[in-house]
Amino acid sequence: MLTSRSVDSDGANSGVDPAPARLTVGIVSAGRVGSALGVALERAGHVVFGVAAISDASVHRARTRLPDSQILPVEQVAQRSELLLLAVPDAELAGLVRGLASAGVVRPGTIVAHTSGANGVGVLAPLTEQGALGLAIHPAMTFTGHDEDIARLANACFGITAADEVGYAIAQALVIEMGGEPVRIEEDQRTLYHAALAHGSNHLVTLIVDAVSALREAMSGPGLLGQPVVDEQPGGLPERLIGPLVSAALDNALRRGQAALTGPVARGDVDAVAAHLNAVESFDERLAASYRAMSLRTAELARTNPALLELLAEKGH
Repeated sequence: MLTSRSVDSDGANSGVDPAPARLTVGIVSAGRVGSALGVALERAGHVVFGVAAISDASVHRARTRLPDSQILPVEQVAQRSELLLLAVPDAELAGLVRGLASAGVVRPGTIVAHTSGANGVGVLAPLTEQGALGLAIHPAMTFTGHDEDIARLANACFGITAADEVGYAIAQALVIEMGGEPVRIEEDQRTLYHAALAHGSNHLVTLIVDAVSALREAMSGPGLLGQPVVDEQPGGLPERLIGPLVSAALDNALRRGQAALTGPVARGDVDAVAAHLNAVESFDERLAASYRAMSLRTAELARTNPALLELLAEKGH
């Protein structure tokens, strides 16, 4: 149950009120993340009164996902918020915070939460020095801008960082209300946390796209009777071929960890891996460099055949 922060008539914080609170929420901006979290907060009973939206895509998301909210300038959103959600790209966050602090539009006692994975609460210092309560609430989820974003929040973890235990309690309550699972990340570990998520998610997309491109080449001849021609469009036969394998591998990795490693690298099959390297290099040298690097790391994890480690290390130079 969310606690509210009571504010004296002169704007000073008078402490923490244990009573449940429904918050007046403002969002900057109505991007993929901000609009999805806005829907989740509204479903939890909070009131998203206003959003800042500039691009046509953001305006469309604000009007369709949060139809009861006003589209307002950033300063007006900040002035009226009890919970101000800053859902802007990482590179824009510090400048936005400095601008809000310079304008003096955030009232003391306002909960200011950002959704940046790379930043903790330090980036909010210009506002917390003026009496705001700063929180970092990052959904560990990829957002596409489609309806599935909102449904996925129910299964997502959120990396939360706060300056004190009161802040952690409020961040935890907000995440639970949105249907997510809060995970505490200390301020000095935010960069490593974010790097790990980027490595596991963004690089997975690169890996699959590369693998599919190689499959398209391998399947470029005439197909079987009734099979569609392999083309460059996603969702085709190469994706259907690799999809179940990749899904099973991911599931095994999450369930069994390193024990899920299989294949020629894990087995230490020097001849098979050497043949792979030659085939991939003849197709795409950049893909081959990625294959070598990932094979070397896989071999190190599997503590496999020293001869294979030597082959991969030599190829990597």
